[in-house]
Amino acid sequence: MLLRLRVSLPDRPGGLGQVAKALGALGADILQVTVLEREAGRAVDDFTVSWPGPVTASEARERLSAMPGVRVEGVWATKEVPGSAPDYDLLMHVAAEPARGFATLVDALPALCGAEWSLALTLADGAIRHASLAAPAEFFLPEPPPRAATMDSDKRRLMLLPVVAQGLHVVVAREEEGPMFHRAELERAARIVAVVAKLAARAGVTRKPD
Repeated sequence: MLLRLRVSLPDRPGGLGQVAKALGALGADILQVTVLEREAGRAVDDFTVSWPGPVTASEARERLSAMPGVRVEGVWATKEVPGSAPDYDLLMHVAAEPARGFATLVDALPALCGAEWSLALTLADGAIRHASLAAPAEFFLPEPPPRAATMDSDKRRLMLLPVVAQGLHVVVAREEEGPMFHRAELERAARIVAVVAKLAARAGVTRKPD
């Protein structure tokens, strides 16, 4: 099965290699490594791995936490295909059909962000305008933040992305077993949302239903 592992480790020569060696000893095949952060003597990396046989997130966390100096910040299942470029694919689809830009965006964000679901709410009344698969039928956001932000809510990790020009607020959710969205993930998602908004605006797309 495919898993995403978020690991904090000492930022020193050989540190990444030690984690890779430990994962190999556990039978995991590393497919991709993404560096999210390097500061204060530590690095935060996301590993996408193929793990032989069924393994729960808690089992994987327990096995990895035995490594000296390493903190496991999250282990969760992923459908991400390592080496692909889903953000480029998304923008190509939006450019080809900007009238459905935000519906396409909401459908794509869970895979782009290693999340479970996404939806877009209208700023005026909080109604759900677009929703991905697995999104709840109802969702209440009491005080949408004025800028991109992350928060915990009802055992979910949320990424909140306002699109003021379109009168929308995009929400991306990761369930409790996954870590909080990292600021690098938030910045990437915010840039993607901004590009989609620009494409929609240039095409003259306003707040109209699909």
